[in-house]
Amino acid sequence: MTISLRGAAYIVGAYEHPGRDLPDKSVAQIHAEVAKGALRDAGLTTADVDGYFCAGDAPGGPIAMADYLGLPVRHCDSTDYGGSSYVALVSHAAQAIATGKCSVALITMGGRPRSGRRRAPAQDNPAFPFEETYGHSNPASYALAARRHMYEFGTTSEQLAEVKVAASTHAQHNPNALLRKVVTVEEVVDSRFIAEPLHLLDCCVITDGGGAVVVVSPEVARRLDRRGVKLLGAGEAPKHTGRAPIDLTYTGAVWSGPRAFAEARVTPGDIDYASVYDSFTITVVETLEDLGFCEKGQGGRFVLDGRLQAPHGGLPLNTDGGSLCNNHPGNRGGMTRLIEAVRQLRGETHPAVQVPDVQLALVHGTGGWLGSRMGSATLILGQEDS
Repeated sequence: MTISLRGAAYIVGAYEHPGRDLPDKSVAQIHAEVAKGALRDAGLTTADVDGYFCAGDAPGGPIAMADYLGLPVRHCDSTDYGGSSYVALVSHAAQAIATGKCSVALITMGGRPRSGRRRAPAQDNPAFPFEETYGHSNPASYALAARRHMYEFGTTSEQLAEVKVAASTHAQHNPNALLRKVVTVEEVVDSRFIAEPLHLLDCCVITDGGGAVVVVSPEVARRLDRRGVKLLGAGEAPKHTGRAPIDLTYTGAVWSGPRAFAEARVTPGDIDYASVYDSFTITVVETLEDLGFCEKGQGGRFVLDGRLQAPHGGLPLNTDGGSLCNNHPGNRGGMTRLIEAVRQLRGETHPAVQVPDVQLALVHGTGGWLGSRMGSATLILGQEDS
């Protein structure tokens, strides 16, 4: 029997840590601060939480963190899907709620890659000893995908730069964004190469910080004085090498997106606002294609002419500045994408970037590397009465 998640849960609390450089806080402290913020936003307390969800950034895992946070939980879940973990965890929380495992789920994330350790040791990933020897790295992996996309479809650096321009145009209105300067296409392509063809300004920022959301049952949502955001559809899918030559021009969104749209009973043309993990500019271009907003190979052309810019672009995207300009805590941008979608649906973003009459929002996370193995997670969110 298939259980639909459409309407099974609501996001009633969301909080993004305002800090971007937090050398005097532990990662556990960041988790505690965002948990407090999200619960306060929802009008709930730790005593109300009976489900806790986290990913690999949570020190000691869900059991240790639930204890640290003082949560009287009866259900815990930990999923590490990289940067898409928190998008996937909303789906997992909804599944737990739908099957009676919990009714108030708290999802937290936090990290200190800016002031603390920047990455896990190579031995933590079994593929790294074989790949790093030949120069494989995060930027190099995405650069491979960008170069192949350029070769196959004629995508240009100037087209990729449009993604950064849109992000910076939005970030100027976000007082907490790490980078608030509006940039031009020329400035992006004139910035130094990090991994050719990706320039410095094609790459995401590195920040400390975190965020949290509270997901509840419909019954709990009805009791609260807080406007909820309704989960309409969800999808997840990994894409890996298959130990064979890999096509670098598509992502796991080709599977996760259709599943989410089908469950929500909507199409890409119905989406008013999109939150797409923008680890690099090429990530957005490939993801938009794979989600069905344009044909494969047309992503570079799709993002032209201010299409991604709020409030009146054809598909306003990442109105907080995204990971390219605002915040990328713990190298896991799915949480911040989720929080901004909630803000948009509640009408709580800056007036300069608030999308008028937004009814449907898409959230998409990418974990891992476009050039080798990665995981995708997609959510469709709607207004409380959707």
